[in-house]
Amino acid sequence: MYVKVVEVIGESESSWKSAVQNAVKDASRRFDNITGVEVYNLTADVVDGDLVDFKANVKIAYTE
Repeated sequence: MYVKVVEVIGESESSWKSAVQNAVKDASRRFDNITGVEVYNLTADVVDGDLVDFKANVKIAYTE
């Protein structure tokens, strides 16, 4: 069994957790058998002192 890894960026207006979940949901539309996720970078934009537009860079592992 081989494990492949794809890097994606998830985005959300509400939280980093939602950004990661959105990345996994998007990846699951293209790749079957997702087995894990590594979050390696979290960023957000700031508007008027508030965090907005959360982004999560993730590596998603899957098998074929």
